Amino acid sequence: MTDKVVDAVIFDLDGTLTDTEKYYQKAWPMALRHFGYEVEPWMPLELRSLGRPFAPQTFKEWFGEDFDYEKVRSYRKKIVAEIIEEHGIPLKKGAVEILSSLREKGIITALATANDLQRTESYLKLIGLYDSFDKIICADMVKQGKPAPDIYAYACSSLGIPPDRAFAVEDSPNGIKSAYGAGLKVVMVPDLTEPDEELSKMLYARVDGLMDILGLLEE
Repeated sequence: MTDKVVDAVIFDLDGTLTDTEKYYQKAWPMALRHFGYEVEPWMPLELRSLGRPFAPQTFKEWFGEDFDYEKVRSYRKKIVAEIIEEHGIPLKKGAVEILSSLREKGIITALATANDLQRTESYLKLIGLYDSFDKIICADMVKQGKPAPDIYAYACSSLGIPPDRAFAVEDSPNGIKSAYGAGLKVVMVPDLTEPDEELSKMLYARVDGLMDILGLLEE
């Protein structure tokens, strides 16, 4: 009989389980331009899963110390809410199936997202995944968001498992750095970008789709 490589799989949400990262890529430039800021095409990609205090700092570096992060973010949240109201929340291929398969195999499933708890719960209920996780860990539960390791360290602590007994499934550089820093085995399912040389060194595996995770479970 083969041994399981991990006891838990912890997923990112936007861009990993839901195909919503594209909404933020559209909404950030719209919000910034609304307040008169010029946006370079690479900027929104840098913001994927970027949490506090890093996001406010990054905007100040880009646009100056007087940048009002809360004002612009609030407008961006409004835009995303309108997009979701019109188009819904599309799931990534295999999202439902992978969560179901992992539970059938006795693997713990958890979520570690840059969203706050209220928004996360409402999104998960909307897409029917609310009951698919043993734990839901959100950015507002820890001191520092991604790319700091706090959220993944807290997730493992909450689940009562050592970090090296968990897969972290991520799509973005900030999420990968967070999980790697906390000592998890990082599995990347690319969404908008492929891993560069630096990120590749942090990965346990890079897979084409969510269901490919099943092939990594046993050694």
